[in-house]
Amino acid sequence: MTRPLDGVTVVTLEHAIAAPFCTRQLADLGARVIKIERPGTGDFARAYDERVQGMASHFVWTNRSKESLTLDVKHPDAQKVLAQLLETADVLVQNLAPGAAARLGLSFEALHARHPRLIVCDISGYGEDGPYRDKKAYDLLIQSESGFLSVTGSPDEPAKAGCSIADIAAGMYAYTNILAALMQRGKTGVGSHIDISMLESMVEWMGYPLYYAYEGAAPPPRAGAAHATIYPYGPFPAGDGRNVMLGLQNEREWAAFCTSVLEQPALAADERFASNSRRVARRDELRALIVAAFAALTSEQVVQRLEAAQIANAAVNEMRDVWAHPQLQARGRWTEVATPAGPIAALLPPGRTDAYTPRMEGVPGLGQHADAILHELGWSQDGIAALRREGTI
Repeated sequence: MTRPLDGVTVVTLEHAIAAPFCTRQLADLGARVIKIERPGTGDFARAYDERVQGMASHFVWTNRSKESLTLDVKHPDAQKVLAQLLETADVLVQNLAPGAAARLGLSFEALHARHPRLIVCDISGYGEDGPYRDKKAYDLLIQSESGFLSVTGSPDEPAKAGCSIADIAAGMYAYTNILAALMQRGKTGVGSHIDISMLESMVEWMGYPLYYAYEGAAPPPRAGAAHATIYPYGPFPAGDGRNVMLGLQNEREWAAFCTSVLEQPALAADERFASNSRRVARRDELRALIVAAFAALTSEQVVQRLEAAQIANAAVNEMRDVWAHPQLQARGRWTEVATPAGPIAALLPPGRTDAYTPRMEGVPGLGQHADAILHELGWSQDGIAALRREGTI
């Protein structure tokens, strides 16, 4: 089937997570993504670890279905290759160090006159202007700067998210802004400039705690794996030592929880817990009652009672549990993609559709597609060999 972005070409100077995650999703929709990498070493995320058949876990996640072209972008001949690529490109994405793309002549201002249909997406820590524009930014630093750490963790100590949440947020906003820019270009015929800030992406995701602390009010407290401002909502131990995650959203569910799960119907009318705000204020007292009730039950029995009462609940899964998750298996969400080290399992993109099949092609080796791309651009075999001798590719 025809995919939404078939025929769209994306040239990307990217590393780490934010830009690669953005462009991988464009590739999922059919875009041709040409990834420019440093000769010899490539995207530094290739060397983060060796957990996937000798390859890096971050890299295999964010780089399938792309073509890898090694290019020393500071070399004069590399500038020629880049210029050729941009002649037919629809989108340029970059998350180089602050100011690096502009120094290479790859700013939107420098390119727009020659390539009026080109969409340029710049991803950085803090955006292209303002006092922080030149400040280096990595995922954990943006988690900290955005206030995320202040509301995450235990009362005694903040904790980072276990995955690259700031990079993911920036990658998602870059992806959706590029889709919007392609739609806009379809109406106007003109490309546009997208300036994605990791900080702004994360602060958008911080909307609830920001408004909770509106006009100087106290912010949500750090509450570990429990919800900071709704209770009971979090993990509770059963008698077999396993935790059950559960969440209540309203007073009807609170009454059902007391009657059918705790089997203490009188608790539903207890004035100490008669509203969510009261339950939050007395969370330690209420937690002790819940833990005492669950102590006589296995985790399976707790879940059975929660299901019967239609109370939301979940397993506290580890990675091995997610790989074998019965819901993902039942919905056929796993497939395989090729890599230089052999096939690996890969999750299909979220959003099952009958309109097209997502593109699920291989994770590229470093410079794997250099010769093919250069031949396509008109370079002879001798010319390619010269580029290789000079270290340009």
